[in-house]
Amino acid sequence: MATATVTSTGLHGGARHGLFRRALDRMVSARERQARRYVNGYLLSLDDATLNAYGYDRSELEHEGSMTFPY
Repeated sequence: MATATVTSTGLHGGARHGLFRRALDRMVSARERQARRYVNGYLLSLDDATLNAYGYDRSELEHEGSMTFPY
């Protein structure tokens, strides 16, 4: 995902981030995926009627993957 920001020096393309920025973006992305798996694990513990009431589909959640909380 490329973003563009306007700075005092003009337009700076998001595709030219340095090493630190790429590492930070990847770390945030990995933590988001981990959090999504934890949430999916909880949602899969709910019954189908509750999932449907909240707008989730069990097969979709199972496809995305889940993870239980370690402690």
